[in-house]
Amino acid sequence: MRSGTIVEYIDRKQIVCAVVLGEKNQRLRMLTQNNREVTQAKKRLAHISDEYLDLNMGRDALVERLRAVAAKRKQLQNQIDIKTLWEVLHTEATWIDLKTIAELCFDGQPSSDHTSAVMRALFEDRLYFKFDTNRFFPNAPEQVARVAAQIAEEARRSRIIEEGSQWIRQVMEAVPVSVPSDKKEIIEILKSFYLFGKQSPHYEAGKEIVSRSGLDRKEGPFYLLVKLGVWDKDENLNLHRFGISDSFPPEVMQASRRLVTKAIKGKSREGRRDLTCLSTITIDGSNTVDFDDAVSIELNGNGCRLGVHITDVGHVVEKGNSIDEEALSRASSIYMPDKRISMLPPILAENLCSLKEGEERMAISIMADLDNSANVVNYEIFPSIIRVNRQLTYHDANIAVGEDPELKAIYEMAHKFRNFRLQRGALQITIPEIHVQIDSRRNISINLVNRENPGRMMISECMILANWLAARFFRDHGQATIYRSQLPPRGNLIGEDGGTLYQNWMQRRLLSRVVLNLSPESHAGLGLDAYVTLTSPLRKYLDLVTQRQLRGLLGMERLYSDEELRFVIQAVEQPMSYITMLQQERTRYWILRHLESRVGQKEEALVLEKRHRKYVVLLTRYMMECPLPLNCGAELAPKDTVLVKIERVNARSNILTISLA
Repeated sequence: MRSGTIVEYIDRKQIVCAVVLGEKNQRLRMLTQNNREVTQAKKRLAHISDEYLDLNMGRDALVERLRAVAAKRKQLQNQIDIKTLWEVLHTEATWIDLKTIAELCFDGQPSSDHTSAVMRALFEDRLYFKFDTNRFFPNAPEQVARVAAQIAEEARRSRIIEEGSQWIRQVMEAVPVSVPSDKKEIIEILKSFYLFGKQSPHYEAGKEIVSRSGLDRKEGPFYLLVKLGVWDKDENLNLHRFGISDSFPPEVMQASRRLVTKAIKGKSREGRRDLTCLSTITIDGSNTVDFDDAVSIELNGNGCRLGVHITDVGHVVEKGNSIDEEALSRASSIYMPDKRISMLPPILAENLCSLKEGEERMAISIMADLDNSANVVNYEIFPSIIRVNRQLTYHDANIAVGEDPELKAIYEMAHKFRNFRLQRGALQITIPEIHVQIDSRRNISINLVNRENPGRMMISECMILANWLAARFFRDHGQATIYRSQLPPRGNLIGEDGGTLYQNWMQRRLLSRVVLNLSPESHAGLGLDAYVTLTSPLRKYLDLVTQRQLRGLLGMERLYSDEELRFVIQAVEQPMSYITMLQQERTRYWILRHLESRVGQKEEALVLEKRHRKYVVLLTRYMMECPLPLNCGAELAPKDTVLVKIERVNARSNILTISLA
């Protein structure tokens, strides 16, 4: 290329005017309007003029002339009406060369300045034309509309980022009362950014707002949202991450109220056995408000007739309606130290469907005739009407079991049935249950509950018996349902004496996972040849489905098809994984909050195992595993009991560090 030629190239999305000083191997040495010497490949040029400059005029004069050329071309560029030009050309739907467009924009024969002005205008335009060196393609009207919307959204986003960061700086220096309505979008961006990180659709905007406002990127958004009253200092963030709400959609609440009204007007007793004269008892935790199972016992000379009565939720909630669809999406009730979230609306779970003392309720009854060794002589399953006449807590049952004839009989029969299962290979893992309670002032109480106390043991065994008999009922009728099975454990650490806490804790790691199938298989953990769960239809969707399948087998409604059952199993898999994580992590959070007040204190720990860089110990007061540094100052072995010192705790960051006391 001839030296002195005026050219233009693109650098960092800007058009730069330059003069060619020389060429070597298809690369041009140039002096730019910014008084810089650069080297560029010839193919990178965006425009080549037919004008030349005398290189002998000197560097300063050359730069001055280049700036004048650039200014003139910028002035000509401003005269181009791109929208009008597009309206003339967009129907062509073809590439158009630079000279043709310049002829449309300017009168007479276009000069290099004119073609450069067109090139500059269409290069800067993102809306109406595609750019490809010396030719341009008009966008279709729908694409123009789409790009215009994108440009507008980017402008809005930039405004939100600027306004948001300014507002946050002001908030950090003041005591805000509330969030102004025009700042709620900023709040949603910050919430999404904090909760989901790079998976957030607002990640880039949130990162920019946090950066410009001076917030700490890791925890700054959380504490800002607490300061604004958007979140609580103990906010359960997983509820937001998993999209779990403790409120129900309006249409679900309306449908629930209609069911209550319908039930008040009349009760359907047809085809049900009246058991209201039978003495039935519920035994639950002290905070239970939804009672879905009751028991009864009638003694005779050869043993007893044991009854397990399950509230007939299927009689009230029809499959496929709005209430049922909501229950399916929730999969289960959620129990946390500071909150309970019901699977069904409380108006149903705590009232219409709950086995409340003194109220007639529709039920499915499983009546088993047992001999004196708790062997099942006969059983029957049928729809019934019951009236609970005693509502006891586990504590009540524990106190009264020695004197109360009914409770004593139930307990003794439950104990015999437990032995029946153990003789058939059942694995009884005995680990205290951690019970964390939060009162209205956020005081934290932590207790270890013995799962083997009389009240809990008798209810547990009665429900296992009922579920087993229901599974046999399905199997004997050749009916598919949601069966549960479990292979034997990969090893057995527990002897006949019940084992130590160490053995029971480590045994859990050797258990095979429970599998859901449509055909019956043995449940090694329970020592039973078939098993289903249907005793908690108020709290677990799979139990509700199994209860409906039982109703179908009794001719009370349409049976689920195999395809429908498989769909339900798949549908609850993800929400159940969320719920398990949610309950475990929330319990851990409140234990850590409690331990924040015990920094420097000593706790008992059980050594579980030695790993590459740490010991794993169990804080026995809290049933919580924790790492202990390998260089703690002593050589420890599994089963050792030691005292450890709480060094550092941060519940929000899930941090717990300990040392050997």
